[in-house]
Amino acid sequence: MSSPTGSPQEGSAPEEERTVRRADLRSGRPAAPAPPRRRRSLPTPRLPAVRLPDLSRLGGLTLPAVPEEVSTKALELRERTRPAWAPAAGFLRWISPLGWAVLALGVAGWVVGWWTGWTEWLMIGSAALVLVLCCVLLAVGRTRVTITTDLEPVRVSVGEPATGRITVTNDSPRGMLPLLVELPVGVSAARFTLPPLGSGKAHEELFVVPTHRRGVIPVGPARTVQGDPLGLVRRTERWTDVTDLYVHPRTVSLESLGAGLLRDLEGETTQDLSMSDLAFHALREYQPGDDRRYIHWRSSAKAGRLLVRQFLDTRRSHLCLVVDADPEQFEGGEDEAETAISAAASVALRAIRDEQDTTVVCRDQAASRTTASLTLDAFARVELGPSDVFGRCTEALALAPDTSIVVLITGPGQPFIEAQRALGQFELEVNKIVLTIDAMEQTGVQHLGGLTRLNIRRIQDLRAVLASGALV
Repeated sequence: MSSPTGSPQEGSAPEEERTVRRADLRSGRPAAPAPPRRRRSLPTPRLPAVRLPDLSRLGGLTLPAVPEEVSTKALELRERTRPAWAPAAGFLRWISPLGWAVLALGVAGWVVGWWTGWTEWLMIGSAALVLVLCCVLLAVGRTRVTITTDLEPVRVSVGEPATGRITVTNDSPRGMLPLLVELPVGVSAARFTLPPLGSGKAHEELFVVPTHRRGVIPVGPARTVQGDPLGLVRRTERWTDVTDLYVHPRTVSLESLGAGLLRDLEGETTQDLSMSDLAFHALREYQPGDDRRYIHWRSSAKAGRLLVRQFLDTRRSHLCLVVDADPEQFEGGEDEAETAISAAASVALRAIRDEQDTTVVCRDQAASRTTASLTLDAFARVELGPSDVFGRCTEALALAPDTSIVVLITGPGQPFIEAQRALGQFELEVNKIVLTIDAMEQTGVQHLGGLTRLNIRRIQDLRAVLASGALV
């Protein structure tokens, strides 16, 4: 039976069955099929669109800057309270990461054992805490020693041996148990286990510093290490300062350059005679063609013949070396870049020995009118990387405006037009040289675009190239 609203109820017949009216049953007429019922369609729910925030804009958010007054007051407060927290902070630095892990295990074991009532966890926690406490007791104690480190020599070339000595003296009135001493050498560290030392006794150890690469190797500071064999607690004390070992680039012996000499009235006096200069040398008899302005009339009147002034020529020479230390500009990468530095160091060393003013510029290192040792120290401090050749030439010109010869040492990757543009900052009278390191090209000399281009394959070829008079 249908409901008044015409909607089907629970328990009603399915759509395949026919509906029979009571009047049809009384009259005996067959039941007429009922019209099919139209099912009501339910509305499709539509949810409102949710707009997610644009997370790409969150990168532009910046935290508010801390006011300068607040940071200043915080630093002042930190310095005032340093006596209170510095001892505790120093003690906490004794514990290594492994020690903190064992300490955390002990605390966690106690908490779990107390919460759950498990005796096993309490035993684990107790063992871990007792272990850390025993390790701390092993590190407690005052060490009274004197440690000295000596390097001999402090300046070496690549491949030359460099040895050092460390001496430990027991200044305590009592004997000293075996002690571990660490001495950092570059990126590694040398460790020495000292034997038991009596009062006033000293122990000496030797070590070797590897010098297979150019650079500056820091040696030190020497530290004593106290702690446990497990490494849970480590107490270190510093006893010496850092000593730098300079490993100079490999150089080759060169003949005297005698290059880049310009006549200058304010230069250095030479043994070459001249007819016009400031360094008066002597008087000589007049010869046809001599300038009459240099006739010394008073002496000529006494001698009864014409006498002219004779001078010594004065010249100046300032050699400027600009090195491109970018491995990308060389076919051989870092090896050929090191060859470029070695070539520059060889030429600079020869020029300084010839008593010529020398200026070198290589990346962030520069040395001008200084000794050979300090010039090689500057080369030792150079770190390979990208270099602006034009900017380095500008710096060299500012350091040495009186340059008489400039040499740019680079690789085949540097365009020749860029080298010409960089060297074009110097005056026209300056002799300009481009020295390239290229193992794929023949060793030789070329003259291109107002520049002299030299090429060497290895550092040993430098002597032959310069012997040809390329720098004159």
